Parts: sequence; C-alpha cells; structure tokens
Amino acid sequence: MVSKVDQEIEHPESGSGRIAKDLFAGAVGGVAQVLLGQPFDIVKVRLQTTSQYSGALNAATSIYKNEGALAFYKGTLTPLIGIGACVSVQFGGFNFARRYFEAQNTAKTGSGALSYSQYYAAGAFAGIANTVLSSPIEHIRIRLQTQPSGSARLYNGPIDCVRKLSAHQGVLGGVYRGTAVTFLREAQAYGVWFTTFEYLMNSDAARNNIKREDISTLKVAAYGGLAGEMLWISSYPFDVVKSKMQSDGFGKDQKYKSMRDCFAKVWAQEGARGFWKGIGPTLLRAMPVSAGTFATVEVTMRMIS
Repeated sequence: MVSKVDQEIEHPESGSGRIAKDLFAGAVGGVAQVLLGQPFDIVKVRLQTTSQYSGALNAATSIYKNEGALAFYKGTLTPLIGIGACVSVQFGGFNFARRYFEAQNTAKTGSGALSYSQYYAAGAFAGIANTVLSSPIEHIRIRLQTQPSGSARLYNGPIDCVRKLSAHQGVLGGVYRGTAVTFLREAQAYGVWFTTFEYLMNSDAARNNIKREDISTLKVAAYGGLAGEMLWISSYPFDVVKSKMQSDGFGKDQKYKSMRDCFAKVWAQEGARGFWKGIGPTLLRAMPVSAGTFATVEVTMRMIS
C-alpha cells in the first residue's frame, strides 16, 4: 500500500454528474489525441504491415511523395469520432474503478489511498471496457490507412469498409477481427499508462507539498508524455500482432488463422525484432500525443469542476 506521504487523494463528487464530467473531459482529450497523432500513426501502421519501407523516414517520405500530404490523415474521420469516444471511456472507466477502490479501502482501513497495483487494475479495467470500441475503430482505420490509392482503393470510406468487412465473415469475424489480442494490449497498455501518470503526479505533489490541482499544466503534460512512452514500451508486441491480423486478407488470402498463429509466424519469420517494427515513430508520436491528452483532460476537468 502506498503511504499517505506518497499520495494526494481526491474525493470527487459521486453520481452521474461526476461520471459525465469524466466522459466529457476524456472526449475532449481524445480529439486532441487524434489531431496530434494521426500522421505518426499512419507511418507506424505502414511499417508494421508491409516491408516496402527501410525505416520511418523512408516511409514518411514515400507517403508524401506518392500520395500527397493529405495521405497522412487517411482514415481520420473514424478515429476523430471514435477515439474521442474511446478516450472518454478510458478516463470514465479508470475514474469509476478508482472510486470503487477508494470506497473499498476506506471501508477496510479508513484511508482511501490506492496501492499502485490498484491503479494498474483500474487502468486495465478501463482498457478492457474500451476494447469494445477500440477494436473495430482501429480495424477500420488500419484498412483505410493500408489500402492502395487512386482507382485501386478498396474502400470508399468507413461505412463502406464496415459493409465489406461484414460481408466476408460477419460482424464478429470481420469487423471485430483481432479483438482477443486487443483485449490483452488494452489491459496492459492502460494499466501501465494510468499507473505511470498517477505515480508521477503523486510523487510531485508529495515532493513539493502541494495539492494535485496545483501542479502546473506543463508538468502535467510532461508526466503524460512519459506515461505515453511507458504505454507503448509495455504493450507494443501485442499492437504489432493486432495490426497484422487487422490488415490480413480473407479466405485464401488470409495468412493468420488466430492470435497464437500470428505470434508464432512473426517469431518464425522475423524473430524478436518483428515484434518491434515501427517502434521508433510510435515512441516519437507517444510523447506529444499522450502529453496533449492528459494536459487537455486535466485542464478540462479543472474548468468544469
């Protein structure tokens, strides 16, 4: 259990009003996340799903040269709407689970202070809850990002993509392909994400003997950025497998029959390095995107609280 010295515990209002504020702040943070991160994300996905690029710089240069600047925002509509909802669920789910643990701890010990294992569990809960949204949203985004340009394009937009994916193997087998590994990625990623951020925030508050809300926005952004780095370092191999499965073909063109099969084939064909393709642009993206997300959420919460 983390000591009181290491914690600065909030006791937020209960009920639907608090949940609504959590969801709204998360949605605003999600919009900021997409606008900041989409160009990096398309480079990451291209590196994960094809071998035609020698590295991140080569991928970015080739996309710009062959497809134009707007190509870096391919498939943005889906995440702009969807990621706002996803981040809303992430922060709503985390704060819901955190308040549950606070209530349980208070009843047992008289103190609502969470252990960091409880912070991790709250973050993992948020990630699992988020998977219902994030799996199909990211699948559609990956299909739109990896399709050919011009007359060879496969999908005319998100709705057309959903329709064609469903036609292959139905909603569960088509649109929700890769959900099993997405559950694993989301639980690990957001468990680590929120735990890292809370540790840094709590440590700063204790070290400087201040309240959490008195921590500057610049520091909040810096701690959020560091949390983003830890998120991807801790979960990236799952993300590679997810991207490969969600860009795979159908029928006779399908390479991977299951999550386990995908892990085995990546290991056999590419070794350990295969699970880290594209990590460079991902970490480069993670710092500003995660910083912007946490800073936006914190500022929004301070404004509406």
